[in-house]
Amino acid sequence: MVETIARTDAELVEAAAAGSEHAFRALYRAYVRPVYWLAHGLLRDPSDAEDVTQETFLVAWRKLPGLELAGDSLLPWLVTICRFQSANRIRRRQRERQHTTDDDASDLPDTVDVERQVVQADLVERIVGAVGTLSALDQDIFRLCAGEGYAYQAAADHLGVSHGTVRNRLSRIRAHVRSTVEPEES
Repeated sequence: MVETIARTDAELVEAAAAGSEHAFRALYRAYVRPVYWLAHGLLRDPSDAEDVTQETFLVAWRKLPGLELAGDSLLPWLVTICRFQSANRIRRRQRERQHTTDDDASDLPDTVDVERQVVQADLVERIVGAVGTLSALDQDIFRLCAGEGYAYQAAADHLGVSHGTVRNRLSRIRAHVRSTVEPEES
């Protein structure tokens, strides 16, 4: 049996910046879902969201050698890249619309609601901030269960804790995130 050693984002970033594809894959697996769902929320198109997710990780791969990670998580940095890539995609859509005839443009969806983008991006940032205040174990539980879709038992096996620990902590994590995020929503 191969023993996997849990590594922090900072360690993985350092290894990936040095050329470790294994470390970059670990970061990719950890954050691909939240990045995709942010892109999907901003763009409202699964195909564009997939493209922007890939572009986000491509930009991240290129910029890792110069990155000084602020905090314990790579996610806020990836969120920023994803937002820029999404904005670029929206501008590209708008340019394409300007170059189509009225008949060609009739089947294109309306532009993305900018207010909704700002609200969703703010919500994601507040959730990331709330999760960032948690213990390392709680952050791992949140990442695995909420971000990567692990079932309680699979997360428990991965982290070497009991099913009940994951279930109880995730319940407290969700309550903490809700109480931190909801007061600002009005």
